[in-house]
Amino acid sequence: MTQVTERTERPAVRRPEAPPRAAARKTPETGGIALAVLGALSLLVMGAVHLQQYFAVHYRVVPVIGPLFVLNFAGAVVIALLLLLPSGRNRLLGSLLALGGIGMAVVSFVFLFVSEHRRLFGFEEYGYRPAIIVALAAEAAATVFLAGYLGALLRRR
Repeated sequence: MTQVTERTERPAVRRPEAPPRAAARKTPETGGIALAVLGALSLLVMGAVHLQQYFAVHYRVVPVIGPLFVLNFAGAVVIALLLLLPSGRNRLLGSLLALGGIGMAVVSFVFLFVSEHRRLFGFEEYGYRPAIIVALAAEAAATVFLAGYLGALLRRR
């Protein structure tokens, strides 16, 4: 004799999924913030080198170049501090700050290049001292980091 038995399936018990760890979670915004911070630090280094050169190498006695070095420092500090504030992560303001920082870095580089090949405001630069190399590296880093930050802001919806 054959006996047929019906099999009843029990409903699967679902365990609630654990939320992802905050440290393991990497959002595009986190990468953008890191780029903004690195760009701000690069701008601060660039500005600090210009201020140091203003006082230590006596650029303060050069009529137009001296004040431009101080303005470079002041602009770098203002843009860097604004980038570090939460409002600097706002899409419009962050984009403007990133463009301003990139502009400062590129203009500093161009002015140095011009002053090495011809007189700029009556001044001609010569050679690559360590301070110039640090400034060039900071300008390049600021340009790369802030361009990345700008890209992250523009990709954000």
